[in-house]
Amino acid sequence: MTAQLERMIAAQSGAIAQLAASEAAVEARARLAGARRVWLIGTGTSLHAAELGAAELTRKGIDARWIAANAFDRELLRDGDAAVVITHTGHTAYARRSRALLLEAGVPLVSITGPEVDWPEAVRTPVAEVSETYTVSYTTALVVLAGLAGATTASIRAVAAALEPEDDDVPMPARAMAIVGPGSWSVTAREGALKIREGARILCEGFDPDRLLHGGAVPYTPADTLLVLQPDELTSGLRHAARLERMAVTTWTSTVETGSPLLDQIPMTVRLQRLALRFARLRGQDADVAITGAWADSELWPD
Repeated sequence: MTAQLERMIAAQSGAIAQLAASEAAVEARARLAGARRVWLIGTGTSLHAAELGAAELTRKGIDARWIAANAFDRELLRDGDAAVVITHTGHTAYARRSRALLLEAGVPLVSITGPEVDWPEAVRTPVAEVSETYTVSYTTALVVLAGLAGATTASIRAVAAALEPEDDDVPMPARAMAIVGPGSWSVTAREGALKIREGARILCEGFDPDRLLHGGAVPYTPADTLLVLQPDELTSGLRHAARLERMAVTTWTSTVETGSPLLDQIPMTVRLQRLALRFARLRGQDADVAITGAWADSELWPD
């Protein structure tokens, strides 16, 4: 149980270093050059990658929009658009639909996929997932997106070298858990919460500080845990309030600074993956099989 998730987490440093030496993202970036607007499209974990990728491209002066694959439609397209479709397996139904619409419309397209997906426009990440709690495909997709935004080889290698395990001081919640972080860290909070839900089957939610403050915090009790990522002033205030409410509160910070806010998320993301793995083992859950029972019905997961 959880052996494949552990192996996938451990594979990330090597996979990221391999991408640092690849020219694939540089070649794909040329396909997007000159676009007036770039759509980044994904589902679930891939949507988190799309959100961070859009923020990174926007920071570089590109009009970039992230959107869930199930909300994407050809009517949204206009002259000068390009697109990036993110799908780790190439099987996600709405991602495949979005790609088909884009190809039919003749829009310049880059797909970010796993190594087994045979699409001519794809940048393939090096490691195929073997755990249903996706890890390596997410962090390597982030590296490809950083490459599309012009990240340097040195900055990518710096991230690969920064994935050493850190002490884990987060108590397992008796009932539920919240993760909060400002700005881009809120995306990482949501991604970490998703891994904990999938891997350990713990009710866990990720927030930015505004959403936690404006109603999100209401159901939490002393039986719950709050994990704070890279706090700013408001997030620190929420941390103080949670302590007054007798929640267990832990703060994680990162000193990784690559010059790319997207790449800077990766070490924290991996730390959250390891937390999901620890919680899964403590609870005797098989994190390698995330979707079970009626949720795994094949009609819900069409090819």
